[in-house]
Amino acid sequence: MVRPGKRGWAILIALLVIVGSGGSWLLLHGDDAATATPLTAQASSGTVKQTVSATGTIEPARTADLDFAVAGTVTKVYVKAGDRVAEGQAIAAVDDSALIASRTAARASYDAALTQHATDVDADASDVQLAADQTAVLSAKAQLDAAIQDVKDAVLRSTIKGTVSSIDLAVGDVVSGSGSSSGGSGSGGAGVSSAASTGSTTSSTAVTVTSTNAFVVSATVSADDAATVKKGMQAQITLTGASAPIYGTVSSVGLVAQTSSSGAAAFPVEIAVTGAQRSVYAGTTATASITVKQTDDVLTVSSRAIRTDAADDNATYVMKMVGGKAVKTPVEVGTVYGSTTEITSGLADGDTVQIPGITIPSGSGSGSGGSRTGNDGGFPGGGLPAGGAFPGGAPGGGQ
Repeated sequence: MVRPGKRGWAILIALLVIVGSGGSWLLLHGDDAATATPLTAQASSGTVKQTVSATGTIEPARTADLDFAVAGTVTKVYVKAGDRVAEGQAIAAVDDSALIASRTAARASYDAALTQHATDVDADASDVQLAADQTAVLSAKAQLDAAIQDVKDAVLRSTIKGTVSSIDLAVGDVVSGSGSSSGGSGSGGAGVSSAASTGSTTSSTAVTVTSTNAFVVSATVSADDAATVKKGMQAQITLTGASAPIYGTVSSVGLVAQTSSSGAAAFPVEIAVTGAQRSVYAGTTATASITVKQTDDVLTVSSRAIRTDAADDNATYVMKMVGGKAVKTPVEVGTVYGSTTEITSGLADGDTVQIPGITIPSGSGSGSGGSRTGNDGGFPGGGLPAGGAFPGGAPGGGQ
C-alpha cells in the first residue's frame, strides 16, 4: 500500500476542507438560491415634503420679570410660586402713604399753577409772563401725572396671564423701586413683544410669571438650511420622551449666526407651538422638522431601484417587472427625497421595479432567512476560481 507524501496529504486535506464547507453551505441553505425572490418596490404618486431639521428646547411663549417701580416696604404679598394669575392681577403691594402724600402735594402745585396763569391772563400780563405761567402749568401737570402713577405702582401687577414661576418677596421687605414691569418678553427673543423689566437693579427679579400652556421651541438650524426657512412655515415637533408629535409655526428666524457646540455656524429659529399644551414642560429637548417645500402628485420610487448605465453616459434606468420578468426601462429622475426619488418619465403609478442586489428566500430552506447580496449560488466568499484550479497549482507548490 502506497502512502501519500507530504504534498499529497496537503492536497487531500485542502480538498476535504473545500468539499466539507461546500456541503455545509448547501445543507444550511437548501434550495434558497433556486427559490430566491428579488425584492421589489412600487412606484407611487403622492405628496412629498422637503424638510429642514432644527434642534432646541421648549420654552414658555412669554415670560414677565416683575419688579416694583417705586421704593417702599412690602405690606402685602397676594400670590405664591405655582399660582396662576390673570393679566393685571395684583401680585404684591408696598406702603403707599408717602406716595399718596406726594400725589396730594403735586395736585396742589398743579392747581396753584393753573390759578396763577388765569390771574395773569385777567391782568393782561405780558407775553413773557404768560409763557412762564404756561411752562409752570405743564411742569406741575407732569409732576402730578408721575405722582398718580407712583400710587398705582405701589401695587405690583402681572403683565401677562400665566403661572408664578418664582417669587422673592415677603412682607417687611424693602424694595428699591428700580424696576419697571410693563409686559412679557418672549423666551426665544425675536418675534415676541418685549416688556421685560428695565433699569438697573441691585437684586434679583422679584417675581417671574411665565405663560400657561403656551410654548415656543427655541432652536437652531445649520447655516446651509437657514436661507430656506421662512416665517410662517409649518413644523412637526418631537419632544424627548413623548409618544406623539406636536405642531407649530415658525415665528422668527435670526439673522445673526451663533456658534453651535460643534463649532459650526447655526442660526436661531423660534417656532410657536400650536394650541394650548397641557402635557408639555419647559426645558424639554425638542427636534423640529420644518417643511420648507411641499409638492402634490409627485411620482416616486425607492432610490435603491435607480441604476446607472456607464456604457450609456450614465443614463438612469430601472428594472421594471413586466409579465413576471425584469425589463430594463430608461427613466428620468427629479428631486431626491431621502429614501425615495422623483420619477419624471419612464414609470407610472403602480409600476413594480426590482431592487438590485437584494433577494428574499421564498422556499422552505433551513437557512437563517435573512436577505443577502450578490453571489447567489456559489460557495461563500466566491468559491473556487474559474476552472476549479488553485492559483499557482496545489497547496505546497506541488504539480
